[in-house]
Amino acid sequence: MYTTEIMKYADFEWATKLNRFTLNVAGLWPNIHENASNRFLSNLRAMFLLFLLVFVGIIPGLHSLVRTWGDMMATIDNLQFTLPLLTTIIKLVVIWWKKPDLVLVLNTIANDWSNVKTDKELHVMTKRAQSARVVTIFGYILMVVAMFLLICLPFFGTSLRYRTNITDPDKVLPLQTHYFYDKDQSPYYELTYVAQALLLLMSSASYTGVDNLLGLLIFHLCGQMENLKERIINTKQFNNFNGDLAVIVNEHIRLIKFFDIVESTFTVLLLGLLLYFGTLFCLYGFLIIAVLTEGREMSMIRLIYLISGALNVCGHMCLYCVVGEILVAQCEGIYRAAYNYEWYKLNPEEARSLIIIMIRANKTLHITAGKMFPMTLSMFCNLIKTSAGYVSILLAKQG
Repeated sequence: MYTTEIMKYADFEWATKLNRFTLNVAGLWPNIHENASNRFLSNLRAMFLLFLLVFVGIIPGLHSLVRTWGDMMATIDNLQFTLPLLTTIIKLVVIWWKKPDLVLVLNTIANDWSNVKTDKELHVMTKRAQSARVVTIFGYILMVVAMFLLICLPFFGTSLRYRTNITDPDKVLPLQTHYFYDKDQSPYYELTYVAQALLLLMSSASYTGVDNLLGLLIFHLCGQMENLKERIINTKQFNNFNGDLAVIVNEHIRLIKFFDIVESTFTVLLLGLLLYFGTLFCLYGFLIIAVLTEGREMSMIRLIYLISGALNVCGHMCLYCVVGEILVAQCEGIYRAAYNYEWYKLNPEEARSLIIIMIRANKTLHITAGKMFPMTLSMFCNLIKTSAGYVSILLAKQG
């Protein structure tokens, strides 16, 4: 019995360890077994990252933005780094604030892994957890490649940025920033370089980790809903219909509460990300099209970086919409399982009890941005279409 419990806890660790690794770097992982000492260290890491974001990234970046205002290429080059840093601050604050709620959610996930009843249910949970891990690994690969190019190339005098005499008079840094001291003098240059490299590493871990955390939570919820659907279908195999139905109703309510916590945690964050994605997609689209159609000078490696950056931004937003679409499909599956149940073989009282599930399952669970915009693939396509329209406006203004 003890060995079985260890194995089930190991399954939970396997399902969450990749997400835990990156969020621990930023002090954002909601550890369900956290003591006072670990809590203090996590908060210290989060505060240190916030300090780096504000004083090494945002303030110097906005100072540089003011100095380059009027030069569209330099302004866009600044915003493609400043906007992700602003978004990282929003993610950091929201997840840090919501950690107690996320601890409850992770406790629920741990209990689900411990309370698996059949091999089929375990297979479904493992399949969903594997999907979340694949998404996480893919996000890590993109993050590592981007950080390598941003941090290592400036060390050898090469940069992926649009350089001007205003932003880079002498030595190159990973980010377009302007400080109140002469950063070209030693050791100020080396210290600034190390601070920006540390900022990029920690902020990228936080940025990617929060996105992957949502994927982990929703994929797990979808697995539980798939198992619930199978229980509804197989209820007729059991003798105690009312008892089994009561268990199913309680399980459905528990999953809805799980969803409510996830939705309340990420809804404001998703609203900000919609605005961020639309703006950044326009900027990347403008730069890429300007190079391809107007013959602007740009190194091939920078063009490749811009294309990969645009795909990375689209990938993160698409992740939210895909998991939202999968969740909608699972909700409809529960409704159809109850609707297609052989109610005509039941007593009238038992048949009426199915209405409880059907009424609640008829209300689809949507991940929303600001409680207004459901995150689905159709919304993603509309957002791409709208953003592409603004790219044409930028090109017309530049022309």
